[in-house]
Amino acid sequence: MSDTNTQTPELIERLKDAFDEMVVYKDLKKSNFISSFKLPSFMRDWVLKRFQDDNGEINVEGAVEFIKEFIPKKDEWNSIVNRVVNCGETVQFLAKIAVNIDIGTQTVSFELPDFGLGYKETVIPRDVWESCSTELLKSEENWGIVEIGYHFPETEKDRGKIKLVSFNDFCPYLVDLDDYKYAREDFSLTEWIDILLGAADYNAVGYESTEQKLAVIQRFLPFVEKRINLMELAPAGTGKSYLFGQVSRHGWLVSGKVTRAKLIYDMSRKKDGVVASRDFVALDEIREAEYMKDTEIQSALQAIMENGAYRAPDNHEVNVDAGIIFLGNIDSAAMNEYQNMFMELPKPFHQPQFLDRIHGFIKGWMLPRMTDDLKVCGWALNSEYFATVLHALRDDPSYRAIVDELVILPKGADTRDTEAIKRISTAYLKLLFPNVRSAEDISIMEFKRYCLKPAMEMRQIIRMQMGYADDKYQGTVVPEFTIKEMNEE
Repeated sequence: MSDTNTQTPELIERLKDAFDEMVVYKDLKKSNFISSFKLPSFMRDWVLKRFQDDNGEINVEGAVEFIKEFIPKKDEWNSIVNRVVNCGETVQFLAKIAVNIDIGTQTVSFELPDFGLGYKETVIPRDVWESCSTELLKSEENWGIVEIGYHFPETEKDRGKIKLVSFNDFCPYLVDLDDYKYAREDFSLTEWIDILLGAADYNAVGYESTEQKLAVIQRFLPFVEKRINLMELAPAGTGKSYLFGQVSRHGWLVSGKVTRAKLIYDMSRKKDGVVASRDFVALDEIREAEYMKDTEIQSALQAIMENGAYRAPDNHEVNVDAGIIFLGNIDSAAMNEYQNMFMELPKPFHQPQFLDRIHGFIKGWMLPRMTDDLKVCGWALNSEYFATVLHALRDDPSYRAIVDELVILPKGADTRDTEAIKRISTAYLKLLFPNVRSAEDISIMEFKRYCLKPAMEMRQIIRMQMGYADDKYQGTVVPEFTIKEMNEE
């Protein structure tokens, strides 16, 4: 494999032929005008595609006008409210929306979290709910074109509210998963790795080696496989928060404060937290996070990481497919898996029973600090399309079946070790070899190098840190898996 790659005209043509309208020209340095509007990357790419020509040139004026009209800033909210309440207008714009169903009154309301509009101030009329409930219930929060108006009070005791007039889910295309899988066959592994990086806004050319590129791709693992729990420690500025917070609308990044009700389960409202509706929940800045000192959050996370479920004190069970990702900055002196790296972390990370439920560790110090050279500049997959594909691949069980067929378990292997390694191997298979349909379709050499070996290495670091937390785990290693002979090359 070559460690460098450039976009030749021939490669660009193959990329466009394979993915058609899902390819967009990204130059994060030239599209800074969009960044000022603080759009997540999946929204940014949609706008870019809408206002760029076949050569990737952007109609800046058109893009800016569209954003100003349909993507209002927070400080424009009062003006929108005035148009709705006092001028009797209905207003359309792109926004993130969440709904709430009141069991007692059977009324449905909504919130616009980015604008501070809460459930008590809103209502969704019955006919509107019947027409768009499917789209609004896809996830806890959904992006789409929201149209709002004013609901006048029906009696003197009632209060006026903001009503939802219509909602159109933000999904400007249909994803054909088979087309994506087949497209992989048009590219070498080297090219495919670079395509994955570009889809997530990274410039593959900016990395020094294939190993660095693959270290970035480790961050994609929970995007594509259910219930993968990871931990990454890295110096500040390596881009971990950006990837988990901006690239996919199916994940959630916790940065700062978060309540148990928001994260796990709101007992007063009988409502599941974000862990129940997202593909992954990334808990950032764990070194300083107050929520990691909350014993109830700790026990809930431990149960979720183990069983994918949490039973609340009122006996309600929260079922979870999300992976839990712990992110933290680390001092240079602690960047060594052969020593205790968790000394300055909160109490749970000193407990082997908690650590054992983390499937793998990402050595974030392997990655360079983000610079302009590492920001994508060239033709790449639309980030929204890419994230949607990875989300869809989570429900495909065929890859795990392939891993189960290929991997031979040693006698007496620890169940948590084997499950961790198989989940991570499955995620690698989905990411790097999505075209594989059976165990015979991938060489033993490639499976071992790019799927099994990195999975074992990620798990072994967790094993070593368990040994530093408790002497009885000192010297324990992950099992030495072997691979069923099929098509050795």
